[in-house]
Amino acid sequence: MSAVFPTVREVLALDPVRHGAPRVVAGDDGLDRPVRWVHVAEVPDIATLLGGGELVLTTGIGLPADDAGLRAFIGDLADVGVSGLVVELGRRYLSGVPRVMAAAADRRGLPLVELRRATPVVRITEAVHALIVDAQLTVLRATEEIHQRFNDLSVEGADTAEVIRQAAELSGCPVVLENLSRQVLGYDPAGESAELLLDGWEQHSRRIRPAGRTAYDLDSGWLVTTVGARGQDWGRLLLRWPASGDVPSAQAGEPTAGPPTRLTILIERAASTLALGRLIRRDAEGLERQIHRTLLTALLDHSRPVDEVGLRAKALGVVLDRRHLVGVMVRHRADDAAGEVGPEAAQARLRDLAEAVGQAVREAKLTALTSAVDDYSVGALLALPDPAAEDRALSAFASALHRVRLDAGTGRASTAGVDPARGAGPAAVIVAAGSGVGSLREARRSLVEARQIAEAARRDRRDLPIFRLPHVGLAGLLHLLRDEPRLQTFVERELGTLLEYDARHPREQLLDTLRAYLEQGRNKSAAAAVAHLSRPAFYERLARIARILDVDLDSVEAALSLHVALLALEAVRAP
Repeated sequence: MSAVFPTVREVLALDPVRHGAPRVVAGDDGLDRPVRWVHVAEVPDIATLLGGGELVLTTGIGLPADDAGLRAFIGDLADVGVSGLVVELGRRYLSGVPRVMAAAADRRGLPLVELRRATPVVRITEAVHALIVDAQLTVLRATEEIHQRFNDLSVEGADTAEVIRQAAELSGCPVVLENLSRQVLGYDPAGESAELLLDGWEQHSRRIRPAGRTAYDLDSGWLVTTVGARGQDWGRLLLRWPASGDVPSAQAGEPTAGPPTRLTILIERAASTLALGRLIRRDAEGLERQIHRTLLTALLDHSRPVDEVGLRAKALGVVLDRRHLVGVMVRHRADDAAGEVGPEAAQARLRDLAEAVGQAVREAKLTALTSAVDDYSVGALLALPDPAAEDRALSAFASALHRVRLDAGTGRASTAGVDPARGAGPAAVIVAAGSGVGSLREARRSLVEARQIAEAARRDRRDLPIFRLPHVGLAGLLHLLRDEPRLQTFVERELGTLLEYDARHPREQLLDTLRAYLEQGRNKSAAAAVAHLSRPAFYERLARIARILDVDLDSVEAALSLHVALLALEAVRAP
């Protein structure tokens, strides 16, 4: 965004001024001062009538004749903060301004410009004032765009990352959102180095102390506003201006050097949009948990570069680099608990489990990213100091999770080894851990393995505090291979004709009959009872299955192959 007022340099580039053959004789360093107005003066005490920011035009006919008077005249203009002095030659000064005037202006850093050709002053004032008005209209349009953009974001319910991105895009400056503990909740570097932006953020942020709810910290170059609503502040939104990080010094006549007013408007509108969004989502996950979910999901689906995930996690207080990482998945054995119907109940149960996992991580004094990662599972990526701490950390986490769920009233059945969704059997919650890895680039493998183990363990009747890959046996292996085309081809080869038959005869479902037979160890009487069929009816169905598949169901080898295919089919179909 351009400044509200044109600079002295821009004024000198205007055609009416260029017609006067301008030449800068002093104060080159001040040519980027803003020009708030153009004032024509022919009296030596004009400074008393000025307010700062004016470009003074004069022919010099009324200026003092002595050196001391000229120095005082230049000093008074510099003290009041004028942008520059333009002297038209020809009436008082023929070949150039006095050297004492140029020396005084140079000493005070005041731009002094000679017009070596006669120029109608009115053309200069009209051109400059038109430029100022145009700039102000541009600012008004930009301000309107800011309001419209953030109004749209509020209506659309945009997430935190999108609000921050829009703020950075509109300002062209890096933007950071932090909580009250100075942990980064989101950021956009606006094309700069994110690593440099966030390096040592907490210490850097604590040195940024603006005076007021929205203010510019001149020492650090950050424009800061508080984020919150209804008297409950929960963070700060910071915008670095200028984007380069080189804080400009205050010019004479300006109270402080700071960002344009529209940037203040922008950051306040962005903060109000973030606060409104948080109020709307007050019953959903906390903002930190949303960031955790974004990062875990990014690792699972490769939606963000691994280095960016590590950087954002570090800014959130979770260091993943140079750590031993272990993926953990926690889920209920049954997808729908007894008495719960509809998606809202399922989501509420998942949120409760996510909160329990997060609290267990804190109680076990572990460092981890934790969040729900799908409709059934809560994931955690534990960051441990070394591999030797893995078993101890997992045991501490499992114990803490058990206590947390018990205290919350959701784990009472677990202490008795009863699954409330089944009425009997192992505990309702499964904790699965993948193999530990030594780098963030391998973290996805550990998380995916933990998810597959958790899915496979749902069929395991044992009540283990933590399931690892060796615990899930063949079912676990098949879940690890479920995306393998050769496994899917094997399933189709073994069961394809039976699946096609069931598709044409939905009331019979012979696949369930085959499953009962194999799960009961080929004991036909026991399988008939489980299938709630008479033995003759069950035997007839088995004979039909044998004809459809063209196999001998009494053959141990054939039965084993079909059983493996059934387990593989369940693995392929699992969500």
